[in-house]
Amino acid sequence: MGKRILYISQEITPYLPATPMSLIGQQLPQFMQDNGDEVRIFMPKYGCINERRNQLHEVIRLSGMNVSIDDTDHPLIIKVATLQPSRMQVYFIDSDDYFVHKAVNDLEINYMPEENDERLIFFAYGVIETVKKLRWEPALIHCHGWISALAPLFLKTLYADDPMFRNSKIVYSIYNDKFEGALNPKLIDKLIENGFAPELLKTLNAENIDHGNLSRLGIEYADAVVVASEDVDPELIEYAKSLEKPVLTIDNSVEGYEQYLKFYNEQLS
Repeated sequence: MGKRILYISQEITPYLPATPMSLIGQQLPQFMQDNGDEVRIFMPKYGCINERRNQLHEVIRLSGMNVSIDDTDHPLIIKVATLQPSRMQVYFIDSDDYFVHKAVNDLEINYMPEENDERLIFFAYGVIETVKKLRWEPALIHCHGWISALAPLFLKTLYADDPMFRNSKIVYSIYNDKFEGALNPKLIDKLIENGFAPELLKTLNAENIDHGNLSRLGIEYADAVVVASEDVDPELIEYAKSLEKPVLTIDNSVEGYEQYLKFYNEQLS
């Protein structure tokens, strides 16, 4: 029996247009499943994803939890679809507060950036709590894209002693997916309100929580790092190396997926 791998992804094709990240989000889990591993995939339920065409449906037994952010409860909605022909399960984190329920041409993280600080918190909590409800203990958790950047922090601190995750290894992939500007500096206060000690968040610069600082946080709490696309900020690669993290620079070909397999096994050995 293979290992259990949890993928937390910003983009996955065919639910979103083909990009280097969305193609990896679909092809890498497929490769691992074909290799005999058991995979689960999570991504945000952006408004541009057509639920009828992609056959999404709500999982009532997983929905209904409230995520408290800044003294406000936000109900969590979980939807699921099956990627054909591989029959991989893809779970979607949805919310009436952070994702629109109408056809739009762009992702909420791009055209509603003022909510990204809370959207990041909601997404991380939503994925982790749903995996707990599934009673599915992953050996390895692979995070893709900056929307997943808080997940390593959550898993290595708040959930460090949780039997579901305490033995999990975390891989964080960095991409050339830089966003403009910075996140709301209140992100730090909101994380502290949710139980994080201030010293855990020193990597985030309250005066400028930009893509670089957010990525550094993901790198800091991960066990290993993948440089997953061209033109990644070299300072992020150097930061990972300065922390003595194992770093894999990938070529995203069929041979590249073999590299992932070897890298995973090295982290789990």
